[in-house]
Amino acid sequence: MDEQRRNFLATASRLGALAATTTLAAPASTSNLSAAGAQNRSATSDSGHAYPFSLGIASGSPLPDAVIIWTRILHDPLNAAATPVIVFSVRWEMAEDEHFRRIVAKGTAAAPPELAHSVHVDVTGLQPDRWYWYRFMLGDAVSPIGRTRTAPASASMPKQLKLAVASCQHWEFGTYAAHRHITAAAPDLVAFLGDYIYEWGPHQLQHPKTALRTAESFTLADYRARYAQYKTDRDLQAAHQAAPWIVTWDDHEVANDYGNLRDERLDPRFAERRAAAYQAFYEHMPLRVAPRDFANLRMYQRYDWGQLARFHVLDDRQYRAVQACTPQGRGGSSSVLLRECAALKDRSRSMLGKEQEQWLAQGLSSSTARWNILAQQTLMAQNSQLPIKQEDDGRFWTDGWDGYPTARQLLMDTLHTSRASNPLVISGDVHSFFACELAHNPSRPRSATNPILATEFCGTSVTSPSRPQARTEQYVSMNHGIKYGRSDKRGYMLLTITPADTTAHFLALDNVHESHSAIERAAGFVVRSGRPGLNRA
Repeated sequence: MDEQRRNFLATASRLGALAATTTLAAPASTSNLSAAGAQNRSATSDSGHAYPFSLGIASGSPLPDAVIIWTRILHDPLNAAATPVIVFSVRWEMAEDEHFRRIVAKGTAAAPPELAHSVHVDVTGLQPDRWYWYRFMLGDAVSPIGRTRTAPASASMPKQLKLAVASCQHWEFGTYAAHRHITAAAPDLVAFLGDYIYEWGPHQLQHPKTALRTAESFTLADYRARYAQYKTDRDLQAAHQAAPWIVTWDDHEVANDYGNLRDERLDPRFAERRAAAYQAFYEHMPLRVAPRDFANLRMYQRYDWGQLARFHVLDDRQYRAVQACTPQGRGGSSSVLLRECAALKDRSRSMLGKEQEQWLAQGLSSSTARWNILAQQTLMAQNSQLPIKQEDDGRFWTDGWDGYPTARQLLMDTLHTSRASNPLVISGDVHSFFACELAHNPSRPRSATNPILATEFCGTSVTSPSRPQARTEQYVSMNHGIKYGRSDKRGYMLLTITPADTTAHFLALDNVHESHSAIERAAGFVVRSGRPGLNRA
């Protein structure tokens, strides 16, 4: 992580994305969340047409002594040309209280047009396991106030981590009420597991904030405009202001069902499109990555929460083998019968790529954390769409882990040989809640010779639609590893992680089309430390 930080600082300095000065003051006590939330809402509501912080602020990638803070200077979120093509000098402050009476760090950062006037500041020299407040200033304009925190000290054992998990927030399919509830839950950390934007062209408008989009995103300007549209949402802004985020991407940050350097269209210039999309993702996220080569942006990272949890944040898009048995003339995914797709059994086909597989194996084998959390994109449990009565039965969707069964088995073997404590998999992508038990061989029922190695919690989407619930219930009945499924509700997951157990709540909105929708618990599960498997909460 130190090497990552050095690379980040060196490259950002070269691009003019960070300032050279940071001033530290003595630490003091942390104030409560409710006052900070009230001030955040007040600051946000004061924004006007020419307000430079129209997309809000964010923080993420927390370490015991550092956190990334982010903003983008954009005076009109629907017209980037209204922002002058100059380098802005943006001031920033970090404090131990929401009133900024005890400022612990401050400086200036450049917002260059080459990076869409985005700002990424790696605020270092902070105290571990502590809440902080931060803000940006440009001229007389002051940003909203954000609340963030550092990770606990590496040798400490925190009593609790409250983790919100979300994914898949297609703008046109509803409101971001889930983010309003994430903010109210006051988590320590938010994990967003992909599909922050959708690149698709026109869809029926169901989000009340802005006009219908008219075209698919292909260029850097297109992707920047799409992020700007999404980030105008006040509930999404508030969730970013409430806690630090760790993020990874899935397909729609670039193109539906893309794999490596192939998209559905088999576009010979797809590499250019992917690089543009990767750059726009970096420009709009609080990432600790060096903006060095957007054609090959390393996203997989590792974050420790003291001795309580280690997060292995994965990238299953950039390095994967292309999907198997694709119909002639196009790329992307399909559903195939196992007996008719020999490529599914090809041991050379990787989901993560060899380098990332080795990195993950090393991170698991070296981990001393109580819980090892694989934060990744899509459902890992086997999910056949047809009953399995003999070995070659089953129909599988080729874009998820079912399309890479030998790679999944390699991952299970790695979990087994690493002896990493309490593996948990958190997933998104499939727009459904699933609670699963992952056996050493996921294609076979658990037994004395095929024990459970990990537990998986897959979250539904923030807005994106899914299949009818009756079909999901069929999936649960046909697949031994899936113990619960719910696809008719949108929402998020809230995990409470302690040394003794992890409790997952599946939180479902009453109506995703109503910005003030209530939310209720659809289901809850507990995993006991040292005893993999699901218990009802």
